[in-house]
Amino acid sequence: AEELQLSQPQIYFGELTNNYAIVNTKTPEFDYPQGSEANATTVYQGTDGLKLNLFNKLMFALRLRTANLFLADSITPESRVLIHRNIMDRVRTIAPFLTYENDPYAVIADGQVYWIIDAYTTSSWFPYSEPLGTNGTNYIRNSVKVVVDAYNGTVNFYQVDMEDPIANTLGKIFPDLLKPLKQMPENLQNHLRYPEQFLLTQANVLNVYHMEDPTLFYNKEDLWRLPQEKFQNNVQTVMPYYMVMSLPGEPEGSEEFVLVLPLTPAGTAENPKHNMIAWMAARNDAENYGEIALYRFPKETVIQGPMQIEARIDQDTDISSSMTLWNQSGSQVVRGNLLVIPVGDTIMYVEPVYILASNNSLPELKRVIVATKDAVAMRPTLGEAIAAVLGRPTTPTQPGQPGEPPAGDETLKDLANRISQTYQSALQAQQNGDWAEYGRLLEQLEQLISNLQQRSDTP
Repeated sequence: AEELQLSQPQIYFGELTNNYAIVNTKTPEFDYPQGSEANATTVYQGTDGLKLNLFNKLMFALRLRTANLFLADSITPESRVLIHRNIMDRVRTIAPFLTYENDPYAVIADGQVYWIIDAYTTSSWFPYSEPLGTNGTNYIRNSVKVVVDAYNGTVNFYQVDMEDPIANTLGKIFPDLLKPLKQMPENLQNHLRYPEQFLLTQANVLNVYHMEDPTLFYNKEDLWRLPQEKFQNNVQTVMPYYMVMSLPGEPEGSEEFVLVLPLTPAGTAENPKHNMIAWMAARNDAENYGEIALYRFPKETVIQGPMQIEARIDQDTDISSSMTLWNQSGSQVVRGNLLVIPVGDTIMYVEPVYILASNNSLPELKRVIVATKDAVAMRPTLGEAIAAVLGRPTTPTQPGQPGEPPAGDETLKDLANRISQTYQSALQAQQNGDWAEYGRLLEQLEQLISNLQQRSDTP
C-alpha cells in the first residue's frame, strides 16, 4: 500500500540505541548488510545533534570520559554528537513528571518511522480514592500521547484528554509542552491505540468494583481476577491483546480494532476458579476510541477459561505425545499465548506452538491448536485445526476410498482451505510490512471462521 512506503528507514533514536553516536564524519555510517557485497552506508541528514567544535568536543570528552573525540581523525568541525538516543530516556529527560507505558510501538507515516508512547498523569493524593499497587497511586489518566521521530529525534507531546486537571495544570506550567490533539497529523492519529497497561489497571479496579450490591461488596463475595495461561513451560497472567473483530450487537461488516482481556472469578487459594466470567474490549477506532465494553456471561452458563483450555490441551494424548517428541534432540517446544476469540455467540481458543532449535534463536511455527467447548485439535495450519474441531475433514481422498466425505461436505472443505490460505497470506503481509493488507485479511479471516461455525451448526 502507498501509505506504508518507507523512504527513510534508518533509526537513530529507538529502544536499543543506548549509546551516543557521532554523525557526519569522514567515515561512512553503516546502514544495512548486503550479503557478500560491501555493507550499504549512509550519511545522517537529520536536524538533531550538537556540532563538535573545539569547545563542545572538550565538554563532551569530559562528560563521556573519552579521549576518542580528539584522537579520531574522522571527526570534522561539521560532525555532530547525538545523545539521549534511547527514546524512553529521551522523553523522561524532557518530562520526568509523567509516567510512561513501557512498550513503545513504531508506526510508518509519510515514509518515515515514528515511535508512539502512551503517557499518564498520576497522583497519590486524589481524595476518597483507594490506592492501587505498592506506590500508592490512586489517580491515573492516559492524557498524553508522545510521538518521537526515529530519524531526527524530535519529540512532541499531545494532550488527548482535555478534562484532566493535572494535564491542564502542567500545560499552564509548561505552555509549550503539551499540544492539542488536533495538531497531531491525521496519519499519526490513525495509529493511536488504547494502551495495554491502562486496560490492565482498569481491569484490576473492575475486579472489585463491579459489585454494586453493598453486602456483596463488603463481604467480597464476587471478586474477579485476571486469568492465567501457560506460556512456554510457565504459568503467567493473561495480558490484553489486540484483535480485529465485530463486537456483539454490532451490524455485520463492522469489524474494528479492539484490545481484549478475559476475566475469571477470583475463587480462593484452596478452591481456585478458572471459568470465564466476563471479557472486556477497549475500542481503538477513531469514532469510538476510549470506549470500553464489558460482556458478562450468564451465571447459569459455564464458559471455560484459559487455564481450563490449557488443561485440556495437556490431557490430549496426541498433542502431549507430539510435544514430547519435539522436545527431544535439543529442540524446545514453545507454547505461545492462548487467544480467547469471541465468534458469534460462541468462544474459540487459539494457541500457536513453536519449535526452538538449540542452534537457532528464531522460533519456527510448528502447529496451531484450536479448541471449542466440545473439542481440541492441533494441526499444521489454522484452517485445518478449525475444521478438525468442527468435525469436518480437510484432506482430499480418492473416490471410493474409506473416509471419503459426502458430496455435501465439499463446500466446507473448500471453506476450510480458504481459511488456511487467508491465514498464510496474512502472515506474509505481516512479514512484508503491508499492514493495510494485513488488516483486510484479518477481517476476511474472521468472516470465514464465522461462516464455518454457522455451517457446522447447521444439521
